[in-house]
Amino acid sequence: MDPMDIVGKTKEDASLPKATMTKIIKEMLPPDVRVARDAQDLLIECCVEFINLISSESNEVCNRDDRRTIAPEHVLKALEVLGFGDYIEDVYAAYEQHRLETMQDTLKSGKYNNGAEMTEEEALAEQQRMFAEARARMNSGVAIPKQSVEAEAAVVPQQQTDDAALAVLAASNAAPNVVEETKESLF
Repeated sequence: MDPMDIVGKTKEDASLPKATMTKIIKEMLPPDVRVARDAQDLLIECCVEFINLISSESNEVCNRDDRRTIAPEHVLKALEVLGFGDYIEDVYAAYEQHRLETMQDTLKSGKYNNGAEMTEEEALAEQQRMFAEARARMNSGVAIPKQSVEAEAAVVPQQQTDDAALAVLAASNAAPNVVEETKESLF
């Protein structure tokens, strides 16, 4: 393998974390077996070469499919082409497990929750700012600068905001046309 086979990196730059690989090696062996440092380094190099081989073949499969992004199907096909078909089921199972864990982590982090980027207080302040801006536009017919709107929103009592929200909700249930006309006049 040429030292620059990996795009933009020398062979020394393309490696796997030694601590992680050492942990994996130790977990795979019985507790009474020790592995020499040279053997660990050799195993890590073999893993890097294997990854390079699979990546190259996956890229070729991807190019044959006229795609620009390597997908999991390309990796599975590359395993088959290279004679590692026995591993496809295990690799696919690991991939599915990874997808599930990633999806659960994403949902737990609140990435897809509505308003998760704001605290409740921030959301309330934003709601009040938006009501004040809409009220100002409705009363004057012109948009006012955001700073003025935020200042007005800070003064709007909670009861007025709640009353306005209830009025909008009642209007939307009672007369959808009125709500649409109000939206058009506001914006």
